[in-house]
Amino acid sequence: MSISLSSLILLPIWISMAQIQQGGPDEKEKTTALKDLLSRIDLDELMKKDEPPLDFPDTLEGFEYAFNEKGQLRHIKTGEPFVFNYREDLHRWNQKRYEALGEIITKYVYELLEKDCNLKKISIPVDATESEPKSFIFMSEDALTNPQKLMVLIHGSGVVRAGQWARRLIINEDLDSGTQIPFIKRAMDEGYGVIVLNPNENYIEVEKPKIHVQSSSDSSDEPAEKRERKDKVSKETKKRRDFYEKYRNPQREKEMMQLYIRENGSPEEHAIYVWDHFIAQSAAENVFFVAHSYGGLAFVELMIQREADVKSKVTAVALTDSVHNVWHQEAGKTIREWMRENCCNWVSSSEPLDTSVESMLPDCPRVSAAF
Repeated sequence: MSISLSSLILLPIWISMAQIQQGGPDEKEKTTALKDLLSRIDLDELMKKDEPPLDFPDTLEGFEYAFNEKGQLRHIKTGEPFVFNYREDLHRWNQKRYEALGEIITKYVYELLEKDCNLKKISIPVDATESEPKSFIFMSEDALTNPQKLMVLIHGSGVVRAGQWARRLIINEDLDSGTQIPFIKRAMDEGYGVIVLNPNENYIEVEKPKIHVQSSSDSSDEPAEKRERKDKVSKETKKRRDFYEKYRNPQREKEMMQLYIRENGSPEEHAIYVWDHFIAQSAAENVFFVAHSYGGLAFVELMIQREADVKSKVTAVALTDSVHNVWHQEAGKTIREWMRENCCNWVSSSEPLDTSVESMLPDCPRVSAAF
């Protein structure tokens, strides 16, 4: 049985409280004081002192994992699936490790979109300057020139990025279950142009600049000797504070700030931007959407903002567990009528595939996805 450092630190306090609570009314003051002490202890920060460094590999090989011929993520040496609880009783560290692996998976899927699916990465905004934040989408070579059919894919919310449906499924099941690649390949085999949206890539993160506070003694008329003494005290104070901070939070992570991407600061903005600059300009007579979860909400918002244009180009929309809400999004009667005729929402259900599922909303039909 392993006992963490934080548990050892808190153990005497818990014992003392238990002993005091067994005493009479005179001990209430001590109990209150101990409770106050406990309330001042930051358990999250304390737990970090038990953690190994948050220093993870930046490649699948570094994690000792690889995708096999079935698209399953397996340990290179043992052949076992991914293990989340790599270190017992260190949930935060395990979560950070999982997130680090997830970032590698995202880059891996991007590579598959380009190499296996022959898609092109297109930077947005299309008129971005060299220095401003940018995002990107993926398109087939004929996405804008195919005169007949265009398929547009939109994933849901969260950590997923272009080409993914669910990171959890990629890691725990296989690439076919968790990525859009089977959809893309079938669409291209059947003569569709393809555009893959990237609605969660809304900003870039950069480290916050450190604020340098100018010493008040710099501009004073104090004698040099006095200024030197004050500077010495200031440096000693900073040294002690830095030492305390390092002890209090040895795993302190960098403070980051978000720089939003112009006209793509949300999934809804992104869908409208890609429509205006790409889909609306395409030659395809028939445009088809496949939208999952929050992607369905983004599509409905696109309809609200570009109703006439969408109706003129979009032939059908396949939604999967869409979270759109025509009442909350204030979709008008004409939009709801169009959705009833041109959209279908496949939802999680134990009923056989395509069995009608009751809906409280007066929009598109809902049918079972059979899982």
